[in-house]
Amino acid sequence: MTLRLGTRRSLMATTQSQMVADSYTERTGRAVELVGVTTFGDVTKAQLAQLGGTGVFVSALRDKLIEGEIDFAVHSLKDLPTKQDPRVTLAAVPARHDHRDALVGHAKFADLAPGARVGTGSPRRIAMLRALRPDLEYVPIRGNADTRIGKVTAGELDAVVLASAGLTRIGRDAEIAQIFEVEELLPAPGQGALAVECLSDRADLISFLGVLDDPRTRSAVTAERTVLSALEAGCSAPVGAFAVDDGQTLNLTAVVVSLDGQQAVRKSAAGSPSESVNLGQLLAAEMISEGADRLMGEQSR
Repeated sequence: MTLRLGTRRSLMATTQSQMVADSYTERTGRAVELVGVTTFGDVTKAQLAQLGGTGVFVSALRDKLIEGEIDFAVHSLKDLPTKQDPRVTLAAVPARHDHRDALVGHAKFADLAPGARVGTGSPRRIAMLRALRPDLEYVPIRGNADTRIGKVTAGELDAVVLASAGLTRIGRDAEIAQIFEVEELLPAPGQGALAVECLSDRADLISFLGVLDDPRTRSAVTAERTVLSALEAGCSAPVGAFAVDDGQTLNLTAVVVSLDGQQAVRKSAAGSPSESVNLGQLLAAEMISEGADRLMGEQSR
């Protein structure tokens, strides 16, 4: 029987979902068909930061799971709410692609003229970019990658910042002017990773989908998302986190930046990969003790 994979309809979403579908077919011989779903985040004109970001691309896909119209769904992991819905389970986290942010434009970031207009829909990126270059103008934008890149081509913006992994997936990586290292821009928790979800009561499906699970990616993104959850921040908050599991040690770094880029709380910790949740909670507690919650509170006012 052919499995039905639910996906958002954007080029980025369908491309990454097809990659996952093909991987399952290659590994198991099982046929997988894509089922396009329109989510609230796809149709609303509001900025994602105003919507709270979290879940606006996810809830419609979960509804289709619960209604039995699809068997499993693929999301960008950074779009998943940190609060677990007991009806669904994260059956697989495939190996992560590039976690970094990328600049698309005609010049490197340091070479942009003062006052240049840089587009991004992410308060995290705006805050961190302001810390590096407060002399530039940061413009909130939304829309798919093609729409955002089109604003540079049309001359409305001098550059846009997008996830490197997404640009590579849709074949637009040749337009990347610069990739930011994590020392410059710490990525969103889970950035570059995908999430495969199905209903919690489908034991057969959980086992089947688990063939694509990458334990090192899972422990890393679990630590990153635990920081986000413990800080009680949504995916639109100016929080960056990145972890690496080398098989023996899990190294985690997280940061909260004020929206003006002037203040930041940045902390790192290391521990056992099996303790990823504890590591994330401990790091978040240290950050809060140094005022991270105050910086986020300023953003929400």
